[in-house]
Amino acid sequence: MTDNTLTPFFQPRGVVIVGASSNPTKLGYGVARNLVNSGYDGAIHFVSQKSGNLFGRPVYPTLAEVPDPVDLAVLIVPAPGVTDALRDCAARNIHAAIIVSSGFREAGAEGAALEAEVLRLAKLSNIRLIGPNCIGLLDTHLPLDTTFLPPPMPQSGDVAFISQSGAICAAIIDWARGQGFGFSRLISLGNQADVNETDMLAAVAEDEHTRVLTLYLEGVSDGQRFIEAAARVARRKPVIALKVGRFASGQRAAASHTGALAGQDAAYTAAFEKAGIFRAGTSEEMFDWASALTSCPLPKGRKMAVLTNAGGPGVIAADALEIHGLTLAELGADTHAALASRLPPAAGLHNPIDMLASASPETYAACLRLLLDDPNVDGALVILPPPPMFSAESVADSLIPLIHTSPKPVVVALMGETLIQKAAECFRLARVPEYRFPERAASALAVLADRAEFLGKSEQIPAPLLDIDHPAAQAALAEAKPGCFLDPEPATRLLAAYGIPTAPVKLARSEAEAAESVAQLGFPVALKVASPDIPHKSDLGGVLLNVQTAEEAAAGFLTVKERALRARPDAKIEGVHLQRMLPDGQEVIIGARRDEQFGALMMFGSGGVEVEGLKDVAFALAPLTDADAEGMLRRTWAGRKLAGFRNISPADAAAVKDVLVRLAQLAHDLPEIGEIEINPLSVMEKGAVAVDVRVRM
Repeated sequence: MTDNTLTPFFQPRGVVIVGASSNPTKLGYGVARNLVNSGYDGAIHFVSQKSGNLFGRPVYPTLAEVPDPVDLAVLIVPAPGVTDALRDCAARNIHAAIIVSSGFREAGAEGAALEAEVLRLAKLSNIRLIGPNCIGLLDTHLPLDTTFLPPPMPQSGDVAFISQSGAICAAIIDWARGQGFGFSRLISLGNQADVNETDMLAAVAEDEHTRVLTLYLEGVSDGQRFIEAAARVARRKPVIALKVGRFASGQRAAASHTGALAGQDAAYTAAFEKAGIFRAGTSEEMFDWASALTSCPLPKGRKMAVLTNAGGPGVIAADALEIHGLTLAELGADTHAALASRLPPAAGLHNPIDMLASASPETYAACLRLLLDDPNVDGALVILPPPPMFSAESVADSLIPLIHTSPKPVVVALMGETLIQKAAECFRLARVPEYRFPERAASALAVLADRAEFLGKSEQIPAPLLDIDHPAAQAALAEAKPGCFLDPEPATRLLAAYGIPTAPVKLARSEAEAAESVAQLGFPVALKVASPDIPHKSDLGGVLLNVQTAEEAAAGFLTVKERALRARPDAKIEGVHLQRMLPDGQEVIIGARRDEQFGALMMFGSGGVEVEGLKDVAFALAPLTDADAEGMLRRTWAGRKLAGFRNISPADAAAVKDVLVRLAQLAHDLPEIGEIEINPLSVMEKGAVAVDVRVRM
């Protein structure tokens, strides 16, 4: 849905620069120069304390004197003067402003207070703001340039770039000029006092010239709203994000394994996956992917062919394809025969195809045609180091017509620098993605396959669970204290209310109670120290397994309690929990942690005491569909080995997925829960049971 309040930023009838300057060293000069030189054909006005002319246009002393039309203001005045400038905009009926000025929230408490006042005034006057502390925006197709960056503007293209960093914008534009990379729109958001990344994502997606959206993110303003907006956009146009700040230092360790492993970065990865956003690992990768997504058809599968004139780069490509989840296609017999008739006897005819260094432009084209005609091949990676007998550009010229007419994607690893510059220009003019190394080309092919698979999946909505006992769940939670762990007995009742099988737990406060409880539970039993101060009991000997008699239970009570006090003399010991032991099964962990931006973040992986050491885990945001749960199992060894492996018997994967979906619904429904963890969930041949449950409010 289009937000009409943002229209003046991209379709202004007139633009006024408040704070324009005739001094070439001032930002007000740079913005005025770029706006005039951009070719913008709307009205351009300048306001400054110094009257006169600038770039052949009059300079007005006040905004009130500026003639119509004008519906976008660019403010380049000292921070304390921005509030007056906004009042002038309101009086002039201008409802969109870009605040280039700095000195706001980024400058400290005083600046933050000023920014809050600016936002208050803007809302009062129905003025939408980009910034403050930004470099503005540009549109290469309108055209429009409200930035102060050094000219010229980037060339027109079909990739939009939305950035929370102005410096990144400046660097990317300069890089793009050297790469022949074009942009449709570029927006610097600055402090995002008003317009944020979610607003811009939705607005830029409406642009007919934008085919791919790229984002530089340091965070998001509203996680749930961002996911909803991004999911709508991603179905129509690819979205690629570079989220920085992956390894925030000083992060407090959480009380559970889930909390320790499911940091903020895992939540972003899960959010991007839920929305259909591709997460790039580097700036280079983001634009590598964008280049492929704007220029290539999508493959029907993940089987790729590699064509090269040198063996080493072919092996590099083969490894890179597999690393990125692609496979080398098994070529058909007819393709093998045709290649053999075309290539020297010493050539490598098994994918990767090594044509040898003598390969001519005609040989490159003929062999690529054979590979693309093979029904077993979904796409191709062509490797072109400088040929010793021919020019690289002559090979490029031979390949481009074939690549343009192919319904399958082809990317090129154009290796080298000085000897391949003309070939690079040929490929760029023809909009054929070219990369300096096979690893980058393989990564680009992989994102095409990922995009095809994403579009091939139908949108799923989590099915409602109809057998939840909500009153029982609330009754169990009523026994909890904020910030504390729920006792095991109400914790098991909480899970049972959501249909999750549990092993009953009893609390014994004395040796006699321990002996009495085991008679009710049956043998064998496990004893676990009951203490709110000891989250990981087995780490300090607070667990005793395979207790077979009432006498052993009584003695075990003392043993477990003494071990715990020896390790933690300050701990409050409430007694010992007793639990009937289950038949042997595979152990997995399922947990959820409340993320402040995105809600309940689910975790699944290898359970037991080694969970943090193995780090065999997958994450997803709640609530979960069956497909989401299946994906979490598929991404972990814990999930894959449920099918059985060597001497490991198969276990009930369907039961695990059911518990995942149910725990996700519980975590989604009950935001008062900070962390919840089942470790282990014991998975038998039939069924799965939560053995140890921890719930922190």
